[in-house]
Amino acid sequence: MSRAAANPLRVVVRRGGVVEATHLVHAVAVQDGRRVTEAGDANLVTLFRSSAKPFQAVPLAEAYVDIDPRELAIASASHRAEREQLAAVRILLGRAHAGEDDLECGREGEPPSRLKHNCSGKHAGMLAVCRAHGWRTEGYRLPSHRMQRTNLRNVADAARVDEDRIATAVDGCGVPTFALSLEQMADMFTRLETSAEGGARVAAAMRAHPELIRGEGAPDTVVMQTLGGAVAKGGAEGLLCGVLPDATGFAIKSADGAGRALGPAVAAFLARLGADVPRLHELPIANSRGENVGVILVE
Repeated sequence: MSRAAANPLRVVVRRGGVVEATHLVHAVAVQDGRRVTEAGDANLVTLFRSSAKPFQAVPLAEAYVDIDPRELAIASASHRAEREQLAAVRILLGRAHAGEDDLECGREGEPPSRLKHNCSGKHAGMLAVCRAHGWRTEGYRLPSHRMQRTNLRNVADAARVDEDRIATAVDGCGVPTFALSLEQMADMFTRLETSAEGGARVAAAMRAHPELIRGEGAPDTVVMQTLGGAVAKGGAEGLLCGVLPDATGFAIKSADGAGRALGPAVAAFLARLGADVPRLHELPIANSRGENVGVILVE
């Protein structure tokens, strides 16, 4: 591997030709259990955050044979409270025989509501799983609840790690999140469709409804819209993971947590793997007048 390939990706923010900010981004790609290429530290341990959602949606897929793909997609989503996204959350809540007040995430949007929280689909999916198994719904977000014990076991199985060795923390929406290396995350996505019974259905739902997963222009949505057969899911603090149609898994992490670096970093890294996502190579910067005054790109 060349020294250039091993260095982190360098994403710069240019305004008027002047470099105003620089973000370093670590990335790794894995295929058939071996590292294919990397940029920066493939062993960097970070929190899985919302990139874990496809795996957290697997119990939902396994609990209901008749589930609509939109429900699986929104359970895997970090949505923007757009009309179709909220409609999918409501369908899931109906399946769970639950209402907005049963969601244990916080409130977002204007006016603030739990339904508009970007993780409300995941939470509605967890309520539906509890309903299917006859588990109590109160406290479903807590580490001691069977819902979260199930999620930890599933993530550990997919990562091929003993669950007792996975450090956890509290995610932004109140559920546990998992500490793993970038290489483990990339490897997990290569087995999303094979490591658990419901994984293939979750992946198919995400590919069928990429607009539900985040929204227009978001790196994970754009990757799936551009590369037929790919699955991608972003997470807080500048993380994006996924798998390409040839079963190459990838994980990309902005060292300083800047989400704006992800688009160009993803495009540059996936290009090394022969996957072109032209919409993400350079992202324009607009001012309050709507004028393009700069660009974000990899140098």
